[in-house]
Amino acid sequence: MTDATRDRAPLGRRERKKAATRQALADAALRLFLEHGYDHVGIRDIAEAADVSTTTLFKHFSGKEALVFDEDAELEAALIAAVRERPEGQSIPGALREYVLRTRRAKGDDADATFTRFVELVENTPDLREYERRMWMRHETALARAIAEEIGAPAEDPTCRALAHFTLETRYLTCEKADVGTVIARAFELLEHGWNAAAGGARG
Repeated sequence: MTDATRDRAPLGRRERKKAATRQALADAALRLFLEHGYDHVGIRDIAEAADVSTTTLFKHFSGKEALVFDEDAELEAALIAAVRERPEGQSIPGALREYVLRTRRAKGDDADATFTRFVELVENTPDLREYERRMWMRHETALARAIAEEIGAPAEDPTCRALAHFTLETRYLTCEKADVGTVIARAFELLEHGWNAAAGGARG
């Protein structure tokens, strides 16, 4: 399949400037949130740190939460790619399981220190936890349609919609007696069996 990033035309000067401003705002916001705590940093603080006006900030981001999660379009594209670009012979649930396990937010001895602090910031800030979940779950429709296209089903096929929904929900499963990776893997075992049973193993 075609690599979309390889075929994309180079950004013009204006687009590069906008991208640089957006990145500067996101970087400033994360730095301030980590240094002072999310609730103690205002929009004006972030704009000043990035040397732009608050009006400019709101041209790029809808609010404080959006400044933390600057990957919405990239997440959706990656989810769809996990389905469309999976290795030959791999099932759709199997490909999605690998993607969720690979991209879940994890912390530990092997994690970058700044990333660990970022994960802790999200975990300890209710507004950020809720925003991240809403952002993640709103990719359900696009993922369901990609799954339907792969198997030649109607765009609103309920089985495809169910697989997309429960795939995204697995990211938030927890269990006191097992690590998150194990819990996600077990959930996908159920999804795999259900997916196969839905069409007698004929689905992708």
